Amino acid sequence: MELEIFRAETDSSLELEYADAGIQAGFPSPAQDYAGETIDLNRDLIQHPASTFYGRVVGDSMREEGITEGDILVIDKSLEPEDGDLAVCCLDGDFTLKRIKFDRRSKKLYLMPSNRKYQPIEVTPDNEFMVWGVVLYTIKNNRRRR
Repeated sequence: MELEIFRAETDSSLELEYADAGIQAGFPSPAQDYAGETIDLNRDLIQHPASTFYGRVVGDSMREEGITEGDILVIDKSLEPEDGDLAVCCLDGDFTLKRIKFDRRSKKLYLMPSNRKYQPIEVTPDNEFMVWGVVLYTIKNNRRRR
């Protein structure tokens, strides 16, 4: 899985109207008057502007988690990665998106795909490895491609 990386432009504000009381996913409810309620994605999604980037997903190694090609990731490089985090990693010079798994028993680090076509990647001392950033949000394009 490859990623296209973009710097987050947080100098501007883009306030969009939204339904702050929620949107029913079960039985429909009466339409809500949401005029005046706004959300600013820069303000609400980005805590550390200087270390936040966007990445566009290329590939299918995380599809069983619902992350598919074309999705946009919000990545924070300032966060310390933890076991189980979804992270953008640099392994031997290539970016990859995987879950971080540390096996405490064997003291081994693995990069875990979410697609049965791919095997976990064991990170060894022979690898050049770093966690480039932790993924905070995945923004999906739910419109079907034609």
